[in-house]
Amino acid sequence: MKLLKLASATIVAMGLASAAASTASAASTKEIVANALNEVMIKKNMAVIDTYFAEPYIQHNQQVPTGLAAFKGLADQAIAKNPAFKYKMIRLFADGDFAIAHGIYEGFAKVPLVGFDVFRVKDSKIVEHWDNLSPVVANNPSGHSQTDGPTKATDLDKTEANKKLVSEFVNVLVTGDFAKLPGFFDGDNYVQHNSQIADGLSGLGAGLKALADAGITMRITKNHMIYGEGNFVLAVSEGEFGGKPTAFYDLFRVQNGKIAEHWDVISTILADDKSANKNGKF
Repeated sequence: MKLLKLASATIVAMGLASAAASTASAASTKEIVANALNEVMIKKNMAVIDTYFAEPYIQHNQQVPTGLAAFKGLADQAIAKNPAFKYKMIRLFADGDFAIAHGIYEGFAKVPLVGFDVFRVKDSKIVEHWDNLSPVVANNPSGHSQTDGPTKATDLDKTEANKKLVSEFVNVLVTGDFAKLPGFFDGDNYVQHNSQIADGLSGLGAGLKALADAGITMRITKNHMIYGEGNFVLAVSEGEFGGKPTAFYDLFRVQNGKIAEHWDVISTILADDKSANKNGKF
């Protein structure tokens, strides 16, 4: 039971919260964000920022001040004038007004960073941003990287059913009714991209036992967001990892009504007095 409880904290962000009702279609939101990322992050075309971004631009990255002016300053210095900067978008999906990008950054730090970025679009402009970043590391025991695997959202007619499945899954983890967990998976057929854990529920158990034996504890306290398009569902939560306040971004791929694959980015939450803005991590 203790092991299963520990597993729950690692593989998913807990909670029942769902993304707020949206007014934009996923197609238009995805197109706006895809174009913005391509122009600004990949082509380094700073002249188009006002085309895709607008005030009030609410920033949740704790190392960047809020507002469009701050974003423009960051883009100019860290992207346009930084020859080492590169961005590779791996997958992109949208849920109403929200688009979720999964990609790799180079040039922001000494090592490449893998990240999830969540953008909110209003009146065809990006007006809010959340993210979670962590270093790119070696492939996991099953040979999977932090980003490989399917990239295209499919089963679009099953979006709500898949979001409901993930919500029910995290609810089971919240309530501690772990006897129900196997029902969310197709036996041991579960592809894992967490860098320390192998495929399958068996691999999950072995990996988490190793963490527990090393004295590493994890705890989820609140789920903030659940977004989905087709077979992809993202859960965003907060909790603790190794005694530090932590943000958990967990992406699931659902197949035939079962959780089939998992990617995650886990990052420490800065204290309020260390944050560059007052908007909070979530």
